Amino acid sequence: MQAKTDKEQIETLYRDMYEAMVAKDTVVLNRVHADNFVLTHMTGMHQSKQEYIKAITNGTLNYFSAEHEQMEIKVSGNHATLTGRSRVTAAVFGGGRHTWHLQLTFQLVKRNGQWMFTNARASTY
Repeated sequence: MQAKTDKEQIETLYRDMYEAMVAKDTVVLNRVHADNFVLTHMTGMHQSKQEYIKAITNGTLNYFSAEHEQMEIKVSGNHATLTGRSRVTAAVFGGGRHTWHLQLTFQLVKRNGQWMFTNARASTY
């Protein structure tokens, strides 16, 4: 079997992240996000990796499903950007369950042969 390309690895990482968000799988969430990861929400609020994972596990951010529509990946050495567009069903910050056209723009770094998200900015499309 042929090894995955960087772009294929990053696409898999994106899919794994969403599956882990739905399953509240902290092992995978910790693996795919670098320790210095920061998420910038649509509101401008920033969350560290620890705050983000805690919000998923305690139900502040409740994810139910994600259907991926588009992934644009650009790799430059050990750095990459990913803009992912997915239809995400979630209930967040005490609101009701809704489906959003969520766009996440990630910066990634490859360390010890593994890609990880270092930051993300959320918006809609």
